[in-house]
Amino acid sequence: MIEREFIKDKAKQLKIREYVSGILGNAAGVGSIAIEKTPLGEKIVISAVKPGLIIGRAGKTISELTYSLRTKFGLENPQIEVREVINPMLSATIVAQRIVSSLERFGPARFKAIGHRELQGIMNAGAVGAEIRIGGRGVPSQRAKSWLFYAGHMKKCGDVAMSDVDIAINKANLKSGTVGIQVRIMNPSVRLPDTIIFKEEPKLAQAVAQQAAAPKVAQPAAQPETKVSAEPKAQEAKPAEPASEATAKKRAPRKKAEKTEAPAGEK
Repeated sequence: MIEREFIKDKAKQLKIREYVSGILGNAAGVGSIAIEKTPLGEKIVISAVKPGLIIGRAGKTISELTYSLRTKFGLENPQIEVREVINPMLSATIVAQRIVSSLERFGPARFKAIGHRELQGIMNAGAVGAEIRIGGRGVPSQRAKSWLFYAGHMKKCGDVAMSDVDIAINKANLKSGTVGIQVRIMNPSVRLPDTIIFKEEPKLAQAVAQQAAAPKVAQPAAQPETKVSAEPKAQEAKPAEPASEATAKKRAPRKKAEKTEAPAGEK
């Protein structure tokens, strides 16, 4: 039946992913391993933080991996492509690996600080929402407990939760027991069905763009205002006379008025 062929193909792809991730380890920071079928053969795309460690010196590591895939899994012409992860904090697999390495290095006593630190890093990278669940017997407690660290908005059901939410599961083997880690990240590229986008009119948007691109002209400084008083202007003072003329007027004696006698015939 064709259903059995699909199940067999998916099981084979899962074994290939586990084998590749086991060989490469956590040093390269492998994010995702995708397997595609092409007319030339199987194409394996590996996304990693450090692609140089996967390629190796002069391509030695990647050639050995290609040979092992051809002989062990019977792939005819496996082609391995390595891509660099631009933002590792938006990859659930890489974040889960970071939590595992931190727990194995510092122990389970600091699991709360590790969870909050990784959650803050995910949200600072621009994620819409994130959840980190740490639980198991290795968590410091009398019995197994599960701690949830969450922030933002996270879809739990529907097509968005199944196809657009990045989920990764990993485990850390500690002395106190095994600790399980589950990471869910909703990337900023996810478009929710209830998202509202406001469209601007083209003329208005063009006018705003032109106004923003136009150079700003420096405006002249405002001159101080002068207050006009309602009082009448004071009379202008007369110019002073020359000193010589003033002294001459003061020194000139006054002339006495002469008395004139009338003729005798008029009396």
